[in-house]
Amino acid sequence: MRYQDNLSFIQPNWPAPANVKALQTTRTGGVSIAPYASLNLGAHVGDDPIAVAKNRQLLSPYLPNEPVWVNQVHGVEVIDAAASTCLQDADASFTTKPNVVCVTMTADCLPVLLCDKKGTVVAAVHAGWRGLCDGVMEAAIEKMQVPRADILVWLGPAIGPNAFEVGEDVREQFIAKDAQAALAFKPLAEKWLCNMYAIAKQRLLAVGVTQIYGAEVNEDFCTYTDHSRFFSFRRDQSTGRMATMIWLEPTI
Repeated sequence: MRYQDNLSFIQPNWPAPANVKALQTTRTGGVSIAPYASLNLGAHVGDDPIAVAKNRQLLSPYLPNEPVWVNQVHGVEVIDAAASTCLQDADASFTTKPNVVCVTMTADCLPVLLCDKKGTVVAAVHAGWRGLCDGVMEAAIEKMQVPRADILVWLGPAIGPNAFEVGEDVREQFIAKDAQAALAFKPLAEKWLCNMYAIAKQRLLAVGVTQIYGAEVNEDFCTYTDHSRFFSFRRDQSTGRMATMIWLEPTI
């Protein structure tokens, strides 16, 4: 989805209630120069702070408020975005308040959006492999305080199952948490290919969340292989960050 100012968004394709709004940025349409070209939204990656501020400003026409940016640390901390202080350490946020924008930033990690069928609560989750392994999605679901059967999930662009190489130590950590995780790994020489989408679905189903939408194993959404649309830390090392945002519109 391309807008008049050349920003290019992905609109999550999921049956969320009408008052739940969400946007996924790509790397297109900003002012940053290489290696952060062009819509880098990460203020922590070495880009010119003025360029990052301008890029974030470019989002303003499409959002009800400034997103509640957090300092992502690959953990499982979940904050209430409406009560957040500036740049709290957290890897997920939720809100029940209208016009509060929850956001996660990624460049290979898995962005996860959640809402309930009634449109009363939303959440954004940064699921790198460490957070995914340690239960950051489950922690966000707990904070939502709605029946699991009422939760909808959208899995955004991340490094795909044919590109994410990991060592035996990573595989062992996932299997130690849940034996079925072994099904999400394929051998590759002395390493393994890890399917984060498959693990995310396993974890969600295990806690009773069954309505799962989004990228799954779609290679069109692989951040590593799609250089034109997505930033990828694994591919480029010095690179920008994309934002995955969700909020509630006021209901009459």
